Amino acid sequence: MLSEKSTATVRATLPAVAAAIDTITERFYGRLFAAHPELLRDLFNRGNQAAGLQTRALAGSIAAFATHLVDHPEDRPHVMLSRIAHKHASLGVTADQYKVVHQHLFAAIGEVLGEAVTPEVADAWAEVYWLMANGLIAAETRLYEERGVLAGDVWREWTVAARVEETPDCATFRLRPADGAPAPAFRPGQYVSVQVELPDGARQIRQYSLRSAPGGELRSLTVKRVQGDPDGEVSGHLHARVREGDRLRVSAPYGDLVLAGDEVPLLLVSAGIGCTPMVSMLQGLAADGYRAPVTVAHADRSPAAHALREEHTALTGRLPDAAAHFWYEAPGPGHPADRTGLMDLTALPVLPGTRAYLCGPLPFMRAVRGQLLARGVPAADIHYEVFGPDLWLAQG
Repeated sequence: MLSEKSTATVRATLPAVAAAIDTITERFYGRLFAAHPELLRDLFNRGNQAAGLQTRALAGSIAAFATHLVDHPEDRPHVMLSRIAHKHASLGVTADQYKVVHQHLFAAIGEVLGEAVTPEVADAWAEVYWLMANGLIAAETRLYEERGVLAGDVWREWTVAARVEETPDCATFRLRPADGAPAPAFRPGQYVSVQVELPDGARQIRQYSLRSAPGGELRSLTVKRVQGDPDGEVSGHLHARVREGDRLRVSAPYGDLVLAGDEVPLLLVSAGIGCTPMVSMLQGLAADGYRAPVTVAHADRSPAAHALREEHTALTGRLPDAAAHFWYEAPGPGHPADRTGLMDLTALPVLPGTRAYLCGPLPFMRAVRGQLLARGVPAADIHYEVFGPDLWLAQG
């Protein structure tokens, strides 16, 4: 709960802080990495830092959290904190790192805003920071306890049991624990972090959805090679260098894009490699004998680019009341005209009480969410997963 005095101060200074937040976060990361270069080398995504994506995500999170506290000083935005906490737990973030962040963040605020940061203003914003930080620390502590690991000790060696080329730019890696111990349980839709050592010695980390159904000793990750400017460091390494018999450092499973457990109409919407958590959900639903209606919607460049297309289709067919709808920008002969091009859900039946799950590029999910809201699906029933910095809040 934000104190009454701090609420008034934060409300008064929020416009000035929000206007300067991009500069503040940029200055913060510069200070942080100058003092702790190992964090950029071994924890933060160097590509996202170079592109400014992480800076924008942090700025959006701070602004959204502060705005929520001003509007609702009696509580915290738990959905936003949950998503961040799961990501942090998969990276092995520990409570002591929040003190380091506080030190450099508030030094950056002082540098950018100067004399406007009076002791009263500094104290009010410190209260905002520690409400957010302590909420995350508590959530991450619970997540570590649920996994039966010490705080930050989430890593384990896994052996690549098989590698399968799904498409020219997607490969599946089937893993088993290198120590022969049981694989940890997970819920369909969750992900793991994978840490690889790159040629320059950096140990970079990325998140990938678990594709296999819970149970058994194998876990499957389907990885799309990121090509662009720059190319994906970790996905490129996995595609170019990792073969059967190699070992990978993999975290415990985390992620809050999971099915609730009750039987309601479901809408599973994805684009590109965002199909991986949806395929995992379909496996779980089929194994559980799910009987409520399930609608699957997926968008991709072409049938050949659609990773796991056969599995996507077959698993939908195993459910008693399910249908799959695929949109392709470059479809093959005979593909329906109304499923050609960008996904459009306006003509798709959406039953009352539908709960929707989204995964794919952020612009795609924002467009789909807008369509669903227009169809009367409550915002609380639309859930999403973002891999990489969560720019949803940063984009308004």
